[in-house]
Amino acid sequence: MHDGAVANVPPAHTVASAAEVFRASLKLGLTCFGGPIAHLGYFERSYVQQRRWLDSEAYAALVALCQLLPGPTSSQVGFLVGLRRAGWAGALAAWIGFTLPSALLMYGFAVLAPHVRAPLMQAALHGLMLTAVAVVAQAVRSMGRRLCPDLPRAAIAVLAAVVLLFHSSGTLQLTALVLGAVCGGLLCRKVPLPQVVLPVAIDQRLAWSALGVFCGLLLALPVLAAFAPHTWIALANIFYRAGAFVFGGGHVVLPLLREALVPSNWVSDDTFLAGYGFAQGLPGPLFTFAAYLGAASAPAHASLPWAALALFTIFLPGLLLAIVGLSLWTRVAHVKAAQAMLAGINAAVVGVLGAALYNPVWITAIHSSADLAVAVAGFVLLERWSVPPILVVAFCVVASVATAAII
Repeated sequence: MHDGAVANVPPAHTVASAAEVFRASLKLGLTCFGGPIAHLGYFERSYVQQRRWLDSEAYAALVALCQLLPGPTSSQVGFLVGLRRAGWAGALAAWIGFTLPSALLMYGFAVLAPHVRAPLMQAALHGLMLTAVAVVAQAVRSMGRRLCPDLPRAAIAVLAAVVLLFHSSGTLQLTALVLGAVCGGLLCRKVPLPQVVLPVAIDQRLAWSALGVFCGLLLALPVLAAFAPHTWIALANIFYRAGAFVFGGGHVVLPLLREALVPSNWVSDDTFLAGYGFAQGLPGPLFTFAAYLGAASAPAHASLPWAALALFTIFLPGLLLAIVGLSLWTRVAHVKAAQAMLAGINAAVVGVLGAALYNPVWITAIHSSADLAVAVAGFVLLERWSVPPILVVAFCVVASVATAAII
């Protein structure tokens, strides 16, 4: 294998162009509301059920891998799906397509600071939360049916859900997945397991190069930032370290960024919180909040390059680690014991999604019988009639705004 080559396993379909990957990921970037857990539901629906770019087991393997790594899980999964489908151009297209819509909206909000009536905005945001309930519920049902077809794996999913049910954090998610791997190794050795067709393999030397870049930047940026405080180098250091050390996605990275930026007077607390509120209502990855913070902290006439720098540096470590992790994953997944552990991890992923359906998705969104009715209707539209997610989003938002107006 040549250096940097991508070794795709024999696909069940022809390899797509990067343009096709970009169109698919851009659609997801425009319609994926609700945070990283909900994004995985949208991804499963688009990439597995509709386009059939990979099967459920391969998709769950990617999800499990990215859950084990620091960084934005949904963006890492999309990046690797794009890599599988259309090589490195497809990986880049997948990341750009999924990231671009919310990044532009966050940048526009930082520059223009639009004023929207608070009650209307709150009702619309609440409708997006109800959409997340429907999407995550549909994902749990779909993935559970495929990945927990027997008692051992169903038990692993329940155990993982119990671990996370009342308090979820990046550390506990990692614990649940490790527990799933251990239980899978013990309970799933005699379970008839399908041969997992790995989506893509990475050349080992390329993986070592990615790890070297990751560690080199992690060590060099703080040193450079110490000599250039409140410059673009210091900004890059803040966002790179945030992306390198956070488990659990955007909801976890936001308070970490506040701690790094507000006390040091990069942005005010009011400015930070205004952007945080706006980010909750946008599609796509919450890590694009970095574009807003980069623009808001920039000197005069430098908002665009600073926004782009903050955006790039917060995503970069997670994407580098996804390359490293995939290289290691492909070298152990063919071992029978590893397959049993993988089955346990896949089941644990279902438990993680199930726990997230309750906390934070359900408890954040469902406050009344009207909320429950809207969420159930959205689920039925997705599951029973296969209504496109964007129409379900529109339905939930309109229903929420109408309910607020009546009450």
